[in-house]
Amino acid sequence: MIMAELKIPRPADLLKIDYHPPRPRWMNTSTIFKPGTWSYPGKPRNLELLGMPNPRDWSPKDEDWKLPADWKDIILNGLRERLNRFRSLRIFMDICVRCGACADKCHFYIGSGDPKNMPVLRAELLRSVYKNDFTAAGKILGKLVGARELTCEVVKEWFYYFFQCTECRRCSVFCPYGIDTAEITMIARELLNLVGLNINWVIEPVANCYRTGNHLGIQPHALMDILEFCKDDIETLTGIRLDIPVNKKGTEILFIAPSGDFFADPGIYTLMGYLMLFHEIDLDYTWSTYASEGGNFGLFTSHEMMKRLNAKMYAEAKRLGVKYILGGECGHMWRVIHQYMNTLNGPADFLDLPVSPITGTTFDNAASTKAVHICEFTADLIHHGKIILDPSRNDDLCVTFHDSCNPARGMGLLEEPRYIIRNVCNYFHEMPENTIREETFCCGGGAGLGNDENMEMRLRGGFPRASAVKYVHEKYGVNRLACICAIDRATLPPLMEYYVPAVNVSGVHELVGNALVMRGEKERRANLRGEPLPGGE
Repeated sequence: MIMAELKIPRPADLLKIDYHPPRPRWMNTSTIFKPGTWSYPGKPRNLELLGMPNPRDWSPKDEDWKLPADWKDIILNGLRERLNRFRSLRIFMDICVRCGACADKCHFYIGSGDPKNMPVLRAELLRSVYKNDFTAAGKILGKLVGARELTCEVVKEWFYYFFQCTECRRCSVFCPYGIDTAEITMIARELLNLVGLNINWVIEPVANCYRTGNHLGIQPHALMDILEFCKDDIETLTGIRLDIPVNKKGTEILFIAPSGDFFADPGIYTLMGYLMLFHEIDLDYTWSTYASEGGNFGLFTSHEMMKRLNAKMYAEAKRLGVKYILGGECGHMWRVIHQYMNTLNGPADFLDLPVSPITGTTFDNAASTKAVHICEFTADLIHHGKIILDPSRNDDLCVTFHDSCNPARGMGLLEEPRYIIRNVCNYFHEMPENTIREETFCCGGGAGLGNDENMEMRLRGGFPRASAVKYVHEKYGVNRLACICAIDRATLPPLMEYYVPAVNVSGVHELVGNALVMRGEKERRANLRGEPLPGGE
């Protein structure tokens, strides 16, 4: 339905890709805003709520983008300030030798053939301006050393291509110098934000999170209703009525999930899996209607915004008097906590070192952040035999696992999800080695690019992941793609529908909920989706 409305070409036509670069030098090629490959700009009301610069109505299709009169000075001063603040940025600008090791590692380049989607050339879009204004060689030799002046056309090129990067960091795995092109994208987006150039699929979730505590703008009463609906559905399936604590002070654990799990298929089934597990082990925990979001779209906006949004979780943990935080299946939540929080917000030294109240395991890896990933927690429960599982309840599923970029490359969370899946499912197959773990391919819709107007680029960027899924589907009969990221659970279903329609998507804890044998449950006849269990059709 979505594909038809947007007039997306068939896969065979979409993938007629020409990898030969155009004859003109890259500096002399114009940026063409093709429908389906760019995102709508941030709405003025959202920028005003956040106190961000230059709120106005505009469109990338317009000739005049309504930039401030001194836009060039604003951007160059912003770049100067960041070069002084981030030593890594200046290093990344200076050390690239253009070896090309990253060139074919980006899913957007593989899916589009556009040379400016090569990580090395995408970074050059910013590096060329850096050379022109901040290096002696660039000021003297100009284009001979790859320098160019900052113009309106350059800014438009930045907007187009830096919002065709999902900041997945796959390219950085292959760079012999360790250049992190995702960090360059983040800086470029910060510079664009300084003059009011941003996309609404990033800015609106940030504004919602700032206003209501979650990306979707869900109000406290609506969150309570959603949890009640889940209680009803779980009772229908199991005969057990759960108690779900919300805003309860003095509990041991504050649980924070991505808001994508409160809303729509298939995330809601992951939420049901959490609730069933916590009930079964009698976990002393609480939800919060204030910190009702684990994700952090500040990662795709600016370092300052990232800090603002991360702070709410820890402020709520302090207010409620919990010992530590347990977090759900979210991607950027964990990259922010694991890689940025200590620098931005400081160690959470008012919380305790996390210890499982069920197994006694101490999570030393969370000594600073005081936050434990739900897959670490559940894998530990299974390892110690604290829950009863019947994997045959998932025997209608042949599962493969998508390593979500941020937990995998950003956190190193590789084995725990697989350990869980192997204990709750009897049929599991890995995708090809160079498409998983640290080398995993992106879903194509992360970093705020998961909107419908960007669907063609999402499908192009998602092609490498879909291709790997198609391989295991055809070889092993895989029909379920499991993942531990709410963005993936939103963006992978249309990708599968387009390329591999026989495969659907779920979170790992949906599979846990299916397999979990609960005390006092009635005979289970259906899975969390209400579908008959294997053998009970």
